[in-house]
Amino acid sequence: MKILFVYYLPSGGMETLNRQRCLALQKKGITCHLLYFKNGAGNHNIKNIPTFITNDDHQIQQIIKKENYTLVVVSSDYLFLKKLRDFGYKGKIIYEVQGLGEEKYVNQILQSIKSHITPYANGLLYPNTSHLKKYFQQHYPTLKQYYFHNCIDTNTFCYRSLTRQPSPIIGWVGRLEKNKNWEGFLTICHQLMKNNPSIKIWMFHDPTLATPEETDRYNKMVNDLQLKNNLTTYSNISHDQMANYYSMIGDSKGFLCSTSITEGFGYAVLEAMACRCPVLSTDSDGVRSFIIHNKTGKYFKNTTDAVNQAKQIINDAKLREMIRTNAQKHIQIYFHPSQYAQNFLKLIKE
Repeated sequence: MKILFVYYLPSGGMETLNRQRCLALQKKGITCHLLYFKNGAGNHNIKNIPTFITNDDHQIQQIIKKENYTLVVVSSDYLFLKKLRDFGYKGKIIYEVQGLGEEKYVNQILQSIKSHITPYANGLLYPNTSHLKKYFQQHYPTLKQYYFHNCIDTNTFCYRSLTRQPSPIIGWVGRLEKNKNWEGFLTICHQLMKNNPSIKIWMFHDPTLATPEETDRYNKMVNDLQLKNNLTTYSNISHDQMANYYSMIGDSKGFLCSTSITEGFGYAVLEAMACRCPVLSTDSDGVRSFIIHNKTGKYFKNTTDAVNQAKQIINDAKLREMIRTNAQKHIQIYFHPSQYAQNFLKLIKE
């Protein structure tokens, strides 16, 4: 059995998901290939998975004909479904969504792309996230739907005991775009630094995915809030190395701050928790599968609340250690690759 996973480029959570699930399915004897339409920052993470990077229709058609895939999973790019059928592919097609940005736009988006999906797809795949489930079931009642947790291999991506940093570190992972709400994050950091000027800020983002206008606004805000001396920006860090950074943030008495308006899943939150890094997050829907308030992480409602919750993480050692331990166990139990592979095998058989 052979499966092809298709996405725009290897970057962010989709790159992580594709790599993690391919390795999980390979252990079940399934051959997995990846197709990306252009190169991306996460390409160097991919090992031992046959990967094609091309947007040439003729090349893609030749790949489809040669490899004779049992199943093709197309993430996000709904226009590619018709192309696949035009290429002569007669096997099963699953259309996948891991997130569509702010919830207020999801209903409209899924309604507007329906004519590009229903005639060509055999089913739908998305995380077990309430807003995605609600709108997919509303607009696609005739298509078979599959929704289950994504996975992470906590045997390889896990806590590492490294040199302890002298000051609390606040981490942030994402893209410089509205839904990720980087402005909210910088505002929280600014407020926290009023009480503790030694706090360090680590931001992980891919500058190639940000518009020039967004980058200019970001740089201006960093300067206006006088964050520059405390801020370190990282880009193109290998996935394996991210476990080191999450571990160091957790050991510094700091935390990962997730400020997203809406998340379909939220891989950065999952990864941080696997590495014993506390998470302070908005209730962005997708993270509800991971975060139980004051047990496996913390939620905040606004900037003032975020500052108060952050101070608890930094200053209350007992609470912090309880959250770190509970979060790590939660991820190990409920997001294991073998569970994902089992769910995916059911999808294939149906």
